[in-house]
Amino acid sequence: MPQAYMTLKVLLPHKVFSEEQNVLRIVATTPQGAFGILPNRLDCVASLSAGILVIEVDGEEEAYIAVDEGVLVKTGAEVRISVRNAMNGMGLEDLRHALEDEFIQLDEQEQKLRSALTKMESGFVQRLVAFKQDASVS
Repeated sequence: MPQAYMTLKVLLPHKVFSEEQNVLRIVATTPQGAFGILPNRLDCVASLSAGILVIEVDGEEEAYIAVDEGVLVKTGAEVRISVRNAMNGMGLEDLRHALEDEFIQLDEQEQKLRSALTKMESGFVQRLVAFKQDASVS
């Protein structure tokens, strides 16, 4: 019986980050934990959290890619992973440190930015309500 394979594409907003043929196994991280994908797995969609993507290609050593939050879609033998940012070309330990330094820090910065935007929106709404009340009094 012939070996079943998958094709994997890791997509960034502005380019194709990685494309692999003859993929035997993929391990990805979701908010609920890590899960594996084999070629005969049913089609699925999963929300990914920042983590290390493990890829096993036939005849090669395991490869690792640090990925930011995103989405994984498996249809047939095709697996597409769309993320905001990704890194590879380092050892597993270096990728883990880069993941913590880069992606986790970005999430903290995004939270601060969202908090600041929420305060600005709240202030704008309060001023708009006050303006509307002043206009109705006049």
